[in-house]
Amino acid sequence: MQEFQNVAIFAKIRDPRCLGIAADLITWLEERGCTPLTEEQITRELGYPAFFTMEEIREQAELVVVLGGDGTLISVARLFSGKDVPILGINLGSLGFLTEITIEELYTRLEKCLEGNPRVSERMMLEVTLHREGQDIEKGSVLNDMVINKGALARIVDLETRVNRHFLTTYKADGLIVSTPTGSTGYSLSAGGPIIHPQMSCIVITPICPHTLTNRPIVVTDESVISITVTSSFDEKVYLTLDGQVGFELQEGDSIEVRKALKTTSLVMSRSRDYFEILRTKLKWGER
Repeated sequence: MQEFQNVAIFAKIRDPRCLGIAADLITWLEERGCTPLTEEQITRELGYPAFFTMEEIREQAELVVVLGGDGTLISVARLFSGKDVPILGINLGSLGFLTEITIEELYTRLEKCLEGNPRVSERMMLEVTLHREGQDIEKGSVLNDMVINKGALARIVDLETRVNRHFLTTYKADGLIVSTPTGSTGYSLSAGGPIIHPQMSCIVITPICPHTLTNRPIVVTDESVISITVTSSFDEKVYLTLDGQVGFELQEGDSIEVRKALKTTSLVMSRSRDYFEILRTKLKWGER
């Protein structure tokens, strides 16, 4: 008997390879008595008559398969935020930090998942709240990071930053990244941040091109509450972005509060490689 009956399928629609694999996957699942849950866009592209709404998929899915790269998986992780559903990320290109399973491993890994034997990594998430004039304007969860950055022509932004109400500093910079350990190998790494093992529980604060060169990334405990207030006036737009996919325009005086989320994201991991092998491969360590 299958451990999982309802299997959601998400794919990077712009990649034509994903649609072909999705069609084969649907057939494979149906042959095993599973119910593939596909959203409208995939269903339309494949020419199927019926589809499930996002809310139906979120409520019914017991396992999620993502065909694409890390960006596709991150968007799906937000959809299933708060749901204890394992996500199997399949990378169709080069190895990903999150989608670490290759297309060749798809059915082997999926078979193990259906038997109820997935190797799962629980990943910490952050809860981000935007405050304006005493009101909560926006709230969301991120798997990777929260970023405050300026428009292309904007001056340096002043970001007054506190940790557990203790004043840290006012960053004068192009922006600021607050990331999870999972997100430490994303934008934070590009800005000079440290690589944090994804099983650790901590939060990374990384300034983007700080005016003061001694401003370095800092790692704080996962119990920390980080408050960032936009204190400078600016002519160009400044944005808050969540996982690089959802954005909000900021105003002077806005404050952003970041803390560890109560929920986590469950990622199905490869049994044939470990995290350090992924680092070596993705970052090309040891190559000449």
